[in-house]
Amino acid sequence: MNRQILKDLMTGLKNPAWVCFFWTGLTVGISFIAIPEIFTAPSVARPQALSAASVVFAALSRAELFALVLLLIIIRLSGRAKTLWIYVSVLALVVLLQAAWLMPELAERTRQIVAGVEPGPSSAHFMYASLEIVKVLLLLTLGFRTLKSQATP
Repeated sequence: MNRQILKDLMTGLKNPAWVCFFWTGLTVGISFIAIPEIFTAPSVARPQALSAASVVFAALSRAELFALVLLLIIIRLSGRAKTLWIYVSVLALVVLLQAAWLMPELAERTRQIVAGVEPGPSSAHFMYASLEIVKVLLLLTLGFRTLKSQATP
């Protein structure tokens, strides 16, 4: 690899946009495409679909926590923390709400359904899905803002 290619690669990796767009793809691919498709499979019963979705969402949650830490580090190193702090703060709040509050509640509902008990009504699923939309919009906003702006010293 010549020095210019290496320099360009390092410059690109210092831009938070790549984390934002990768994370957006991960979230859209799992939350809005793969998981809904599990429930359309004719040979998969609802309890099994819920169980599979629970495992996948738990893995997604861990990946998102890693992506959040990586994004925070890259934003800090890029010199853009002052201009992006509000977006990153809201994004962190969304991820933490999902991981610490909504995921455990949804996992418990899944356990109940798998055990043959139909839980009462809850707004947790609607809230989780709404936060997924907010998260994707935040990630796209952050990604495009960091693409068009230059790091400040």
